[in-house]
Amino acid sequence: MPRPHAAKPANRVAQDMDSSPPIHINAAVPNDDPTDDSVQLAGVRLHELVARLETVVVGQAGLLRRLVVALLCGGHVLIEGVPGLAKTRSARALARMLDLPFRRIQFTPDLLPADLTGTQIYRPATGSFDVRPGPIVTSILLADEINRAPAKVQSALLEAMQEGQVTVGDETIILPPTFWVLATQNPIEHEGTYPLPEAQLDRFLVKLRVDYPDRDSELAMLELPSAVESIRDADKSNLAPMFDEAELLKLRRLADSIRVADAIKGYVVDIIRATRDPKAFGLEIEPLLELGASPRATLALVRASKAHALLSGRSYVIPHDVKSLAIDVLRHRVIISHEAEAEGLGVDDVLQQVLDHIKVP
Repeated sequence: MPRPHAAKPANRVAQDMDSSPPIHINAAVPNDDPTDDSVQLAGVRLHELVARLETVVVGQAGLLRRLVVALLCGGHVLIEGVPGLAKTRSARALARMLDLPFRRIQFTPDLLPADLTGTQIYRPATGSFDVRPGPIVTSILLADEINRAPAKVQSALLEAMQEGQVTVGDETIILPPTFWVLATQNPIEHEGTYPLPEAQLDRFLVKLRVDYPDRDSELAMLELPSAVESIRDADKSNLAPMFDEAELLKLRRLADSIRVADAIKGYVVDIIRATRDPKAFGLEIEPLLELGASPRATLALVRASKAHALLSGRSYVIPHDVKSLAIDVLRHRVIISHEAEAEGLGVDDVLQQVLDHIKVP
């Protein structure tokens, strides 16, 4: 019996999220909810968090906002982008501002599960085995090039992501409540890779696509005093911790308390069901879809929308919250057909058609 051991945004929706107006402390929201003040205050602090991150990670505002949204609901993130787009830098900067333990693992084809979860060490003096936890026992884990790891390693990570624990021999190590996985994969290299199975992809709250920054942002990078420095050497005043573990858990509870009207819930369900049975919603895209989103996608989209509302300083969800994150939540849960690929359509294009068609409440 195991014993517990302590232990490219390239769509209109993404652009809408990036261009959200700043939230002010006196923003007009209903006053009948006693949590409104705390939600507005949290929104202001979270915007300050994003603003500080943008001083050291230039040109990736959309990525930073989405990372904060995923953090607020404890959802794991899969980031897809070519090398050199500040994926690792963003994760390191965010971990530093949260004052949480951070580990980075470079996944390779020869990686073993024990390299991730830990191992047992024999002690001749006592004749017993001691467990030495692996790098997965942390708060923020960056899994670089996750699709280069073999299936055994991916399954070990899946247990940690789903159950919040890892098993080493006959010991079960409980992971911290703030355990959060940021995984990256390179979309242009497929040789020597192991594509993630659908079951594991579904465990990620969002799949983010990172594109190149614009010209002005790239010029601004050259002006940063830390342009060629690591996050460890960057300006400490900008990366001073803003939240500790207790405050982060409080923010997550606050995000979970955000109100969702019945009309918004119906809107979310209609979006998800339209990916399974588009004809029922008057959409002529059935030949383009091979597999629709599961009910887990419905739950994930509501969670993400609540977190986005909190980031915006609101105690209630509006349709903009849902539309801003729908493609990020669904792009790895929906499979398009070969016919769609033959027509030059990607999963984002098909999902955009769904969002354009479903009536907004």
